[in-house]
Amino acid sequence: MNSNLKFDFVVNKENNTIVVKREFAADLALVWEAWTNPEILDQWWAPKPCIAETKTMDFREGGFWLYAMIIPENQKHWGRQDFEKIALHEYFSGTDVFCDENGFVNPELPKGRFENVFSEAGGKTLVTIISTHNSFEDIEEMIKMGFKEGFTMALENLDEVLLTLKNNGK
Repeated sequence: MNSNLKFDFVVNKENNTIVVKREFAADLALVWEAWTNPEILDQWWAPKPCIAETKTMDFREGGFWLYAMIIPENQKHWGRQDFEKIALHEYFSGTDVFCDENGFVNPELPKGRFENVFSEAGGKTLVTIISTHNSFEDIEEMIKMGFKEGFTMALENLDEVLLTLKNNGK
């Protein structure tokens, strides 16, 4: 990661949230596209050496994204984001759950609400990810599962993807 880019990862025990603020060296429209286009998401969402694979995505209010995180032994871990509110190039929010390949929620794993907020200044884009959970125990389980390390690596993957897209005239 470019050390001149903002990166904060804060766990707030009082209100059961994880807030990640991450800046990218690209304009807002391109960063938004990278977060909302499944072909681009699949290039960066999973921490290496894992890969992400979208099964279906309907990016609209009331739509959802169903995807697999595939680890090198070809084992798939499924996730689903349901989109509730979307304001083009500003934010999108909804729920985030672990599920099976058909999108049915796994009640034994933590689930949360998310809001991703996008802002641009000086040719850079800041994405603020607010992940709210029912309990601090859910957050502790997410951390134990490697969320901080994995998400940090995925965001670094996005740096590389954005650079490639910019160099290819996107």
